[in-house]
Amino acid sequence: MNSSSLLSHRSQEPERSVLYMVGTPIGNLNDLSFRAINILKNVSLIACEDTRHTRKIMNKFNISNKLISFNKHNSLIKIPKIVKDLKEGKSIAIVSDAGMPGICDPGEDIARSVKYEGIDMICVPGACAALTALVSSGLPSSRFVFEGFLPKKKIDREKILLEISKNEKTTIIYESPKRLSKLLMELLEFCGGDREIMVARELTKKFEEHICNNINNVIEFFKDKDIIGEITIVIKGIKKTDFNPNKSIIKKDLNDLISAGLSLSAASKYLAKKNGLKKSEVYNLI
Repeated sequence: MNSSSLLSHRSQEPERSVLYMVGTPIGNLNDLSFRAINILKNVSLIACEDTRHTRKIMNKFNISNKLISFNKHNSLIKIPKIVKDLKEGKSIAIVSDAGMPGICDPGEDIARSVKYEGIDMICVPGACAALTALVSSGLPSSRFVFEGFLPKKKIDREKILLEISKNEKTTIIYESPKRLSKLLMELLEFCGGDREIMVARELTKKFEEHICNNINNVIEFFKDKDIIGEITIVIKGIKKTDFNPNKSIIKKDLNDLISAGLSLSAASKYLAKKNGLKKSEVYNLI
């Protein structure tokens, strides 16, 4: 079989001993592709984050197949069993609750394990909240950074927020509606109120909403509102000449480095190089 006929064959029916990473809708069920429906109908089994959620998709498209649970709570136990089934000739589809498996879910872990074992894996593409929001934002989309959900640990979170504040590329973030207000205030602190952003809510659903403005105005828009729905934030990058380092953050870093044992001179030299400042500017913050 030549390569072109192999590709044609693979687009139709599931093959034995192949893991299929199948994209599912992020809201509107009609976004499920014909190819995805065909794969889900014909694989040996479907591994999904939440069987109740996936069952809704199956019911809409008359898909009758075996479901097993595969999520962040049981992935370490389930991965060896899935690999074993694949080696025995089964075809398996991995789906997340919404969007592409492997993006902010344990699909990433099974993909790595399958590749390590030399088992074939095929992606059946579908909706992705990050790319949908990026395209909808009107912000520069040729070069971008996807951060997913920011870490909860303060030191790790502030490190990424500082990177975002200096990034020339557009940044995409996922956030819970309950934590959106906190994140917006952090973006205000690190990026300044004039930075352009878009907050996208309920993408592809009936009440889809795009709030496009600077951070100050977006904070005002959500003030005293009950925020519901899945949230994706798109943040415009800076022009290189526009970067204005956050002196309060640099001062904190300076004190932390000194507390860790560095001399004032060494800590100032390091932070000056990191932030594009003169050593004397950092030195004088103390």
